[in-house]
Amino acid sequence: MDGLSERLMEEMENKTAFTIPLFGGIPVPDSCVVTWIIMGVLVILSIILTHNMKKVPTGKQCLLEIGMEWMNKFFLDALGPKGKKYLPVLETFLIYIGFSNIIGIFGFVPPTKDINVTAALAVMASILIQVTAIIEKGGKGWLKGFAHPMAVMIPMNLLELITRPLSMCMRLFGNVLGAFVVMELIKMLIPGGLPVPFSLYFDIFDGCIQAYVFVFLTSLFMSEALED
Repeated sequence: MDGLSERLMEEMENKTAFTIPLFGGIPVPDSCVVTWIIMGVLVILSIILTHNMKKVPTGKQCLLEIGMEWMNKFFLDALGPKGKKYLPVLETFLIYIGFSNIIGIFGFVPPTKDINVTAALAVMASILIQVTAIIEKGGKGWLKGFAHPMAVMIPMNLLELITRPLSMCMRLFGNVLGAFVVMELIKMLIPGGLPVPFSLYFDIFDGCIQAYVFVFLTSLFMSEALED
């Protein structure tokens, strides 16, 4: 059991892939390298799927348009017509987090297993929410929002600026790390092909659900900023 615990701790550790020989050495973690791989794959897929597009879609173009229409409808239902300008960044969040969560089935360590990655995503989402409020309500309207519904709520609303990204960060990190640890335990304890059904759930289904929950919460908080 001690050996099992040590192996799990080793797997959970965010290892350094290589070091850039500048300013005394800049370590580049595995999560950063895997993110670059995901970015490269997404760029290549974008080029392939958008090549020779036709007015009457067929084959791969049909699949692409179905996926884009689903994402557009999902976010517009949450945000309303005013949210159309924010679709690109929200859909990028969804696609990146989804790929990051399921990349474990290809033998890579999910970047979202690194709390630094989930913290960065949560901070970016929080900034997006506040920027949306400033754009839609103006600087004065945004500041007045901290006194909603009454001035006594100002400390609580300010505290929410910290607790909201922290909650989003820990929710994504905890669920992805938990699924990763469970899969590692199953792989150690069960022979070869048997973990496959568990992998379909933890690496694919659960990974997609966590990406969905993250962007759903982001769009939900943004919808508050878009309210008149």
